[in-house]
Amino acid sequence: VLVPFMSCSAKLPIYAFFTAAFFVRYQALAMISLYLLGMVVAILVGLLLKKTLFRGKPVPFVMELPAYRFPSLKTSLLHMWEKAKDFLTRAFTIIFIATIIIWFLQSFDFRFHLVEDSGQSILAALGSMIAPIFVPLGFGNWESATALVTGLTAKEAVVSTFEVLMGPGKELTGLFTPLSAFSFLVFTLLYMPCVAAFAAVRREMFSLGKAALTMLFQTAVAYLVALVIYQAGSLLIRMVG
Repeated sequence: VLVPFMSCSAKLPIYAFFTAAFFVRYQALAMISLYLLGMVVAILVGLLLKKTLFRGKPVPFVMELPAYRFPSLKTSLLHMWEKAKDFLTRAFTIIFIATIIIWFLQSFDFRFHLVEDSGQSILAALGSMIAPIFVPLGFGNWESATALVTGLTAKEAVVSTFEVLMGPGKELTGLFTPLSAFSFLVFTLLYMPCVAAFAAVRREMFSLGKAALTMLFQTAVAYLVALVIYQAGSLLIRMVG
């Protein structure tokens, strides 16, 4: 339940993409704050669950550790190859297929006519249906809603989705302010992870229903935290202004 609140390597491209656009002078600070926020939220949610759903005596925790040895060159190279192969497999399967689907939906309308304006596409219509949910968070546009949905396949797909949807001549700054961009990053940090992580949660909990409730709970926490940050930031800006 708590592990997905921590930043994984798949979210780094999203952080880099947004911080380079909105926090040029404070990129490191913005990234560090996201990592720290994930830890704080995990601790607070853990304390909440301990007082509610997981009351009583804790079950003894046993973790089997492998034998630690100085790694050999062969072992290191094999480990590097496995990690690189895993990333390339995801990049050229899930992410690549998701990008093609996004391109198709963004290029055609419901009559399968090629559109010049992506705002008239199938993707825009679908994204517009859920976009109002995110208005209180500061990013109630269909592009952001679509990117969050495709992020469920793999978090790296969020960046590729924006790159496809923005197209030539468009900039990310036209969709976000620095505050709403940070709110988007917070939501991306905390909302339900990709389908591979969902499968792992389902396997650990031995229940599809419990896994689905866990994902909904994580998304609700993400929405609440992003809402508080955006609304508090907006209030502070109005007071200072």
